[in-house]
Amino acid sequence: MKRAAAIATLLLAGCTVGPNYRRPPTPVPPAFAEPNSAAATSDAELSQWWRGFGDPELDKLVNRAVAQNLDVETAAARIREARAGEIIAGAVALPQLNAQGSASRQRISENAIPAPPGAGGGTGGGGNSGSLGLPGSEFSTFRAGFDASWEIDLFGKTRRSIESARARTGAAIWNRRDVQVSVAAEVAEAYLALRTLQQRIAMAGAEVARQRRSLQLVRARVRGGLVTGQDLAQQQSQLSSAQSAIPPLEAQADAQIHALGVLTGEAPEALIAELSPSAVLPSAPVVPAGLPSDLLRRRPDIRAAERNLHAATADIGVATADLYPSFSLSAAPALVSTALAKLLQWGSRSYTASASVDWPIFNGGRTRGNIAVTKAQQEQALIAYRKTILTALQDVENALSNIDNDRRQIASLDAAQRSAARAENIARSRYRGGLVTYSDVLQAEASRISLDNQLFQARGSLARDTVALFKALGGGWPELAQGGATQ
Repeated sequence: MKRAAAIATLLLAGCTVGPNYRRPPTPVPPAFAEPNSAAATSDAELSQWWRGFGDPELDKLVNRAVAQNLDVETAAARIREARAGEIIAGAVALPQLNAQGSASRQRISENAIPAPPGAGGGTGGGGNSGSLGLPGSEFSTFRAGFDASWEIDLFGKTRRSIESARARTGAAIWNRRDVQVSVAAEVAEAYLALRTLQQRIAMAGAEVARQRRSLQLVRARVRGGLVTGQDLAQQQSQLSSAQSAIPPLEAQADAQIHALGVLTGEAPEALIAELSPSAVLPSAPVVPAGLPSDLLRRRPDIRAAERNLHAATADIGVATADLYPSFSLSAAPALVSTALAKLLQWGSRSYTASASVDWPIFNGGRTRGNIAVTKAQQEQALIAYRKTILTALQDVENALSNIDNDRRQIASLDAAQRSAARAENIARSRYRGGLVTYSDVLQAEASRISLDNQLFQARGSLARDTVALFKALGGGWPELAQGGATQ
């Protein structure tokens, strides 16, 4: 008996129609094009990559955002929705059972059905009267029972539906991880932009103080008759220009604080007191990119796209099963009586049992059209999966290239800034000696100020491009440290 049941189970499982899912081949290059990228960062380091910047405030903000961000909460709700869909899909495979009960009162018309010869008419009243079923008779009917039905999943339609639902749940889980990756990167980018702006504001404030001292010097020289009023007007203009540079930077800094508030699931102004005090820009860590093949297991968006492809493949089986007959069993045992007092007696039992088959012979090509739709959707999912992989490779290559260019630019700007500072000091010294005009001083000063700004912006770009590389590598989701990328 057990052997027969096992054979029947195997036969039923073997009748599952539609293609079985196999992960498509994904050729990737053996290494990234950028040099010095073959070394790999461990999954544990990537899971909390922001700690590499060595900034406790950044650590706190990212952890708060991952826990409270509204996009993360929305993604978590979508997981709950997908899991509920699994329950719905699985319920179809189980027998359905419904309890029923009814009580009715009926009178048969005297004029609708001819009375047989010698039959007496019924009389009114609260109970059953006359002969049941005869014209003019009245009677009550009481019923209590249940209906049971089960559709046999002979060709695997339900199994494919469950398979699709589970794959979509997997996609929802990976989508949440992808949101966590994006949120962590957005917080870090906003925070690093804020610290860059605050350093530029501090530099601009120091420049204003420097211009005020220069204005005092020029005024003294005008009073001494050493220079003309033109030099004084030029210096006053230079001071006003330095002062005008601060408000736009402060507005940009406020915007970054507001963005961080929203990213952490709070009001835009919630972090003003916490983040308004200026702090230095943290140094960007060196990030080994590893191998391109690592992205296939680590990037949540790639894993989500692969799960969507699995679901689309299973959907083909769901549609294909409609080409075949469906079989169902049903039973409706009940207790029926015209007298409530006799409802629970053995003689009140009744039942209906049936087996049915439903096989669509002609529906105008709807079934095959639906199969074609699901196949086209699977093709789209496959294309989306391949595109996601190419985009991931592009993201890493771009980030590596940007970081390399940032470091070379910083080295050049640092040397140029030091030279410009020396040139400005020489020009000021020569101006005090009357060897050059004040325009020469202003020109040297403008060159140094421009290079100061460029250097600060380049350092900020390096930090933000490092964040972009961490994001491109798929870092920033907690389960990565526990080997989640191999699941």
